Amino acid sequence: MAESSDLTDLPSLNALRAFDAVASQYSVSGAAELLHVTHGAVSRQIRQLEAQLGIALFERAGRGLVLTNAGRQMAAATRQHFSGLAQACRELSRVDGKAPFVLSCPGSFLARWFIPRMAKLQQALPELQLHLTASDDSSLLRPGVDAVLRFQSPPLQCGDDEQLHVLGPERIGPVMRPGQWPELESESPPPTELLAELPLLHTGSRAGAWADWARHQGVSIFEPGVAQSFEHLSYLLEATLVGLGIGIAPDYLVEEDLRSGRLVAPWGFVTTEARLTLVIPGDRGAPRHPASNALVEWLSRQLAEPVVGA
Repeated sequence: MAESSDLTDLPSLNALRAFDAVASQYSVSGAAELLHVTHGAVSRQIRQLEAQLGIALFERAGRGLVLTNAGRQMAAATRQHFSGLAQACRELSRVDGKAPFVLSCPGSFLARWFIPRMAKLQQALPELQLHLTASDDSSLLRPGVDAVLRFQSPPLQCGDDEQLHVLGPERIGPVMRPGQWPELESESPPPTELLAELPLLHTGSRAGAWADWARHQGVSIFEPGVAQSFEHLSYLLEATLVGLGIGIAPDYLVEEDLRSGRLVAPWGFVTTEARLTLVIPGDRGAPRHPASNALVEWLSRQLAEPVVGA
């Protein structure tokens, strides 16, 4: 029979849970409320734990408690391991589909592309419980996230034991409020030189967008007359809609604006080297949510549809 490591040397799990709760709350009463037990039960577990270890884990400070040096060391260990156990339980619940599918994607994509298509997704995958989280973080999968949707420039990346699915190319182009600069709508397409005298809007989340577009148009990089920058692409598009300048964006994100006539794209859109990607756990990675493959297929079909007005 295999030995059970050092389990015989461990204090009781209840005592460790009580200690971890008191360490996080700095209060026996707070820990008792957190654990849904009595004040006396928590105090008893702490006394038993200190007696078994032969050291003091807390000392009084006024009406509260503070950790001793030994207590801080123990608290770091219990926090790490209880957190790991909680994460393992969440991952295992994903394997049999009990937990929602957590998808991380940029906030602008979430608001302008994904949410308008939620009804379609619910019709196609009625059993899928989806939790969408907005993040412009360029990192890939992290604990508690089942998939990450990102625009990536080459080289396309995913972590060890992860799978990368290319969903489609990035197509970007200048967009503006119709009628604001009539000279840009008198020819199709208008001369690109006109942009040098107009206010161009930039975003930190796609800093090289104007340069990439100019290169694909075969024109030299021009210095705009006035330039304003926004942290997120969604802010840039709101600024474009109210007429602060000419924005630049992927066609996915402005389809409804083009369809309704709120924006026009005088030069159309060009395909860049960037790709819209979805990263999910690989075969030997973290447990994969059973809905992963179905979501990949649905996203691929939706993104393959032509953008109206582009």
